[in-house]
Amino acid sequence: MPHKLRHALAEFDTATGQYMGFGGLKNGELLSAAEVAGFDVFVTGDKTLEYEQNLKDLMIAVVSLSAPHWLPIKDHIGRIANAVDIAVPGSFTRVDCGKFARPKRTPR
Repeated sequence: MPHKLRHALAEFDTATGQYMGFGGLKNGELLSAAEVAGFDVFVTGDKTLEYEQNLKDLMIAVVSLSAPHWLPIKDHIGRIANAVDIAVPGSFTRVDCGKFARPKRTPR
């Protein structure tokens, strides 16, 4: 997730996976590491996580954003913060923030 999201969610104690040293971890390993580190909520842009992992057995909640880029999610901070705030262990919440589309370049 973009580092700007961390700052936008300043009312929560947040950290990025990179900051925590989780950069090389994927999927289940990443969720487990976040859970062991004591996080309550895992925010991700992974659209398939809910189908790949058994989330019900976790003691961490997952909030999945429809886009992992700042431009589409920046206008949805309130909705994201609300999803984080009401998340309970083992829950999965999807927040639709639109999707990221690269601007089309005009030919020279």
